[in-house]
Amino acid sequence: MTAARGAVVTSAARPPADPDRRRRAAGWTVALLLGLLATVPLALALGPVPVAPDVVAGVLGHHLFGTPETAGWTRAQDTIVWQVRTPRVVLGVVVGAGLAVSGVVLQALVRNVLAEPYLLGITSGASTGAAAAILFGVGVGIGVDVIAPSAFVGAALASVVVFTLARRGGTITPVRLLLAGVAVGYVLSAATSLLIFGSGAPDAARTVLYWLLGSLSLGNWRSVVVSGCVVACCLVVLMTMRRTLDALAIGDDTSRDLGHSPDLARARAAVVVAVCVGAVVAVSGGIGFVGLVVPHVARLCVGAVHSRVLPVAALIGALFLVWADVVARTVVQPAELPLGIVTALVGAPLLFVLVRRHHTSV
Repeated sequence: MTAARGAVVTSAARPPADPDRRRRAAGWTVALLLGLLATVPLALALGPVPVAPDVVAGVLGHHLFGTPETAGWTRAQDTIVWQVRTPRVVLGVVVGAGLAVSGVVLQALVRNVLAEPYLLGITSGASTGAAAAILFGVGVGIGVDVIAPSAFVGAALASVVVFTLARRGGTITPVRLLLAGVAVGYVLSAATSLLIFGSGAPDAARTVLYWLLGSLSLGNWRSVVVSGCVVACCLVVLMTMRRTLDALAIGDDTSRDLGHSPDLARARAAVVVAVCVGAVVAVSGGIGFVGLVVPHVARLCVGAVHSRVLPVAALIGALFLVWADVVARTVVQPAELPLGIVTALVGAPLLFVLVRRHHTSV
């Protein structure tokens, strides 16, 4: 009887190979990757100062492949494309991918379709750390080199508190993890608001508010390299845990029957997510809806198996955030909208459509 039950569970957690599903997932992955490769030069050309596509191609070719510099572009255009927009667009790819992948994993860990990176209080911790750095004068005039480490420390401390509160009797259940994250997030949001309220520096308070709403404007090559390496490593680790995530998404009993420890697996995955979210929020601020909506879109495309949904979600998240940033820096020129406003305006209606589409299961 036990053997039969184990066979049934194994079959549920590890569906038989389906060539059609594999081909569909491969097709989506290739299409999204090509779309992303086409999006990057377009995003580099668009902005308050438009740059011709041939100029963008020339500048990229010169810096990436050493092609000769010609008179086809000015020094100002070279600076705009390579020093200002390219780090920003690449950072959008990194942040979008990191938030989307984190959302996929969190929804599996707590088995809740509304889970997202804000859920564990990590984003709130990063916001509190960044706000403290800005309002106390540490980061003003220095930029992301100081603000980002402060935000990452805040995210790490928030993660430690959440895991400590959620762990009881050596176990971490989805409900306790969910409640602990929500509670810590509210406390840290209140702390950030208190810091802003008590600050006597209006300019610093405005900087904090803008950062809380999300922006890629502080991106530079250093932040791209650091956050990109962290997100890439986290994605690789999560891909090695894909079978475990499939089992956790079904239930703890399934995970145990397959030989996994659900508590240990949940803790490991949560730590990876905390590192990933902390790294991206530290350089972009609070950007909502990416980690909430993109996982649902990815599952509509390729199903719920994590070996397929993780890379597809990363590509969709990257595409979504790059275009959201293009809108943020072009729609109200010469001013710039906070990125979180754009993602909310797009993500909220999309979430409503998804809810209507799956009203029987949501």
